[in-house]
Amino acid sequence: MNVTRFTDYSLRVLIFTALHNGELVTIKEIAEKYEISKNHLMKVVQELSNRGYLIATRGKNGGIRLSKDPTEINIGELVRLQEQGSTLVECFGNDNQCVITPACQLKQIFAQAMEAFFLHLDNYTLADLITPKHANQLSQLLKIEN
Repeated sequence: MNVTRFTDYSLRVLIFTALHNGELVTIKEIAEKYEISKNHLMKVVQELSNRGYLIATRGKNGGIRLSKDPTEINIGELVRLQEQGSTLVECFGNDNQCVITPACQLKQIFAQAMEAFFLHLDNYTLADLITPKHANQLSQLLKIEN
């Protein structure tokens, strides 16, 4: 199972903001630390803000921060929301052209595997990704001064 780059970046944004303990951070700052596109991150942040994961403050002294405690942000829920409509195989999509679809069991098997994947992720929150041990290492790697 591959998650989309959008989901990957969403998780990175949430980790970065969580490491700042409620302080505002900018998209520019996140883009520079992760060495990824600021334009792409703007879309990610907009989506996370719309879904209630982030609070965005506009203006000169603006930025983003988590809208809730990291213990309340479930990784499975987030990935499910971001990966809606993701197609593992052609028969998951609307433009299915596969001739064996009526007799094939792969769709059912893959659907069960995806659900098991999401159920496993449901066991984790953002807080699990930033435990003190990991937070220190992440802060060092991202050159975040605490």
